[in-house]
Amino acid sequence: MSDPSPSPTELPTSRARNLVVAIAAIGLAIAMVLGIRTQSTTPSLSELAANAVPYEVAQTNGKPTLLEFYANWCTSCQAMAGDMAELRDGYGDRVNFVMLNIDNNKWLPEMLAYRVEGIPHFVYMGADAHPIATAVGEQPRQILSDNLDALIAQAPLPHQQTFGRVSEVEGDFLSRQSAVNDDPRAHGSAIVN
Repeated sequence: MSDPSPSPTELPTSRARNLVVAIAAIGLAIAMVLGIRTQSTTPSLSELAANAVPYEVAQTNGKPTLLEFYANWCTSCQAMAGDMAELRDGYGDRVNFVMLNIDNNKWLPEMLAYRVEGIPHFVYMGADAHPIATAVGEQPRQILSDNLDALIAQAPLPHQQTFGRVSEVEGDFLSRQSAVNDDPRAHGSAIVN
């Protein structure tokens, strides 16, 4: 009969292999936990809009306002979402953050009034709800922050006429809007005949 116990030379090799497997499993588990924790926490434009101050409220509550015209398909708007969320967190108690989706027919009068030709399109408004300045395109967070500080202090905005990368709005608004569903729950989806 043969002895089923391992030979003295096989024992260290088997233990070493088990130790390597255990260390690799622990390493993978740590990597998974860290990977889950480092996933992007940048809010979507829809989340930002859902938490924005309604336009009608901003017109009457006596706070200065940063009005943003945006669209969910706008890559420049998407790129700024994280900065906008951080600015809202820092200034939201003193400034209204309003978001108007250009794909919603409801905002056509405002788009025409503020001459929105590219997005993101920002309008800085005083506490009296009158426009002070505009900015079109991606804006560095520091420029937005400087302007918000001045807006709160009722001082001249240091960066009144800034232009960054924009997503062009195709066609004129009237013809474009006729192809968009009037239902605000449609989120800009086109009507299919």
